Amino acid sequence: MRNYLKELQEELRRAFTGQPDSTPAWVPRLADGNDAGYHLPGSAVWAVHGSMPTIVAGIRVLLMQSLHPGALAGVYDHSGFKEDPLGRLASTIRWIFTVTYGSTEAAQAATQRVKKIHDYVQGSYVDAHGTTQRYAANDPELLSWVHVAYADSFLAANRIWGRPVPGGPDAYVREWAQAGRLMGIESPPLTESAVRAELDRWYEAGELRADERLAETVAFIHHPPLHPTLKPGYRILFAAAVASLEPKYRELLGLKTARIGPFPFPARFAARVVLGVARLALGRVSASELAARERLRRLGYDA
Repeated sequence: MRNYLKELQEELRRAFTGQPDSTPAWVPRLADGNDAGYHLPGSAVWAVHGSMPTIVAGIRVLLMQSLHPGALAGVYDHSGFKEDPLGRLASTIRWIFTVTYGSTEAAQAATQRVKKIHDYVQGSYVDAHGTTQRYAANDPELLSWVHVAYADSFLAANRIWGRPVPGGPDAYVREWAQAGRLMGIESPPLTESAVRAELDRWYEAGELRADERLAETVAFIHHPPLHPTLKPGYRILFAAAVASLEPKYRELLGLKTARIGPFPFPARFAARVVLGVARLALGRVSASELAARERLRRLGYDA
């Protein structure tokens, strides 16, 4: 069991950071800075992002974001997600954790790095109505879709597998709205109901599209090139992410039922077991959170 957990720990670290044996250089730097940052211990953001259900949420986010053909085109044409999916994942995690745990200067710098990359992500796509449209990754409308899909997915995963959020779901949406503002969204939603209303707006307007490109992307998310140690657990977490989706989105994605193998399976319960094993392997507190607490104590906060 000990050897299995060690191997699992290494492969999880490799998946999330690209480095199985050491902490990425950006993590200790979260202890630097001269202010508390945008979020503090006890915040809704710390509670949600510091929990294991974020792993399921990450899978769910990828599925949801892919439903918008403009967002999918940017990823499909520019990100190289098929050649280096774990590298893209590590980059996304770096931004999320820096905004969550870093100083305001660190969060702003990390966001500028992302936006600079986005400057080159431009092109065209065919929308759900058959019209060719231009897209740019820094377009506020596309960023809004990405932001609400993210917030909805993290709340959904936390509701099923996590613990109560300090201040409730609305507190999380309100606090994480700061990440949307950093990215250039002028008026991100501030309540869970507003998040759902935004999602419904795109769905009811027919802006979401199911096509061959979406099917190919979903198939890749379903079967990414993971180390054999991670594959059994990932199959369960993927099925759990699918089970957490609203039926209308599952239908668009071509994932009408959540299955593990050829038979129906209680994916939600199985995911709880897998997440518990992941917590054993990774520990209860992330290195990013520990670095943030070190900075806060240096600044005189109770951390």
